[in-house]
Formats: sequence, C-alpha cells, structure tokens
Amino acid sequence: MGIILEKNGRAAFLTLDRPPLNVLDLPMLRELRTALGSVADDRAIDLMVARGAGGRAFSAGVDIKDHTREKIPEMLETVHGVIRSLFALPQITIALVQGACLGGGLELASSCDFIIATENSFFGNPEIDVGCFPPVALARFPSQIGYHRAAEIILTGRRFSAGEAYEMGLVNRVVPRSEVELALRTLLEELQGKSGAVLRVALKGLREISLKNFFAALERSEQLYLQELLKTEDVEEGVRAFLEKRKPTWSHR
Repeated sequence: MGIILEKNGRAAFLTLDRPPLNVLDLPMLRELRTALGSVADDRAIDLMVARGAGGRAFSAGVDIKDHTREKIPEMLETVHGVIRSLFALPQITIALVQGACLGGGLELASSCDFIIATENSFFGNPEIDVGCFPPVALARFPSQIGYHRAAEIILTGRRFSAGEAYEMGLVNRVVPRSEVELALRTLLEELQGKSGAVLRVALKGLREISLKNFFAALERSEQLYLQELLKTEDVEEGVRAFLEKRKPTWSHR
C-alpha cells in the first residue's frame, strides 16, 4: 500500500493505493511528494495521471488521526508541500476520479489541470464537521469556482455529485463508469497530439496567471489554522467525536 508510480511513453500514472478509500496519512503523503519529484525530473514525461486504487474512491482525504493538535503543524506542512509540488510540475496533470473525492482528496484533485469523473463520483470538503476547515480549498476555491459556491462547500461541508461539480466548472468531463478508461485515453490522445514543448509553455502561463494570488492566500490560510483555529476548544472536540463515532458537542469557543 502507498503510492504506485508507473511510466508509459510520454505519460506517468500515479496511483493512491490505500484501499478501500485511499485515505492519505503522513507517510503516504511524503511518498507522494517523492513520486511527484520523480515525475518533475523526467523530461520524457509530458502528462501525469493521478488516480485512486480500487474504484471506490480517488481519496476520502487526509487521515483524521493526523488532525490532532500535536500533529497538525506537520500535517499542514506535508499536505501543502504536496500541493506546491503538484503546481510546480512542468507536466499537465489529470485527476481520474471514481467514487469518493473528499477533503484533502478533493484539494489534491482540484489542483490538477484536468478532472475526469465517473457519474457515480461525489465530492465534498467535510472538514467543518470535525471542527476544522480545508486550507487549500479556502485559498483556491473562491477564485476557482466563485465565492458563494466556495462558501457553501467549505461552510456546510455537504457532498455534491459529479454533475454538480461539472456545472460549477470544477470537473472537465463526466462519464459513465464503464467508459472512464476510454475517456482517459481520449484526453491523453488529444494532448499527446500537440507539441510537448508548446504545451509546457502554455501550461506555465495558465498556472502563473491563475495562481497569481494563490500562494499568498494559502500562507494566510495556514496562519489562520495554526494561530486561531488551534486555539479553539472545538477543534479537539470535532476530531475526538469523529474517532469515537459520535456527534460532536460544540462549546462554540
């Protein structure tokens, strides 16, 4: 279990392999960052596909056990290191989503250049339900999908379908589960028919322009998490309640 990296021609395939839901713990996140470094250094690779093993989930997010007060600083540094590495890749990135794509899994997928999702996929940032918030989504979603949609996703924590994700511009293509591999091959063929050199320059421009304010926003999001959220009582209650499989009793402070 962990991260599987395979290379085939001009494409790399990165699989999150921790079934059934491919939950990301700290060792797996470190392994993921190393794999991204291997892809970045390979000039023969123009495309990278990220997907989850097993078909039930892309990823249900970061392990809740790593959300404890003592682990949060390391968890944020590791997760955000992965996101920064992903945005720094010179290759086009494609997230292939089947089933659950939640929390840190959604932040990871939404940081890719393309998302192909099956009709049975569902998305959400449920962090608010365990007494915290998703820092990457907080920094990225208002500009990516609009303020009001971002507010609903982050502040209610509700799940939404692949169709709704497509309507809000979060997902590029939605296909039946039986056609997901065909949809991936089609997109890869579309992209591989272009000049790899030109794609890299165009991609660099797209990211630089669209992410102009993102890294400052992510730093501010981290500050709010570490300097204000961790001072609340409810941040511990939410995690404790989840691990004890009960509803949280909020103190609202």
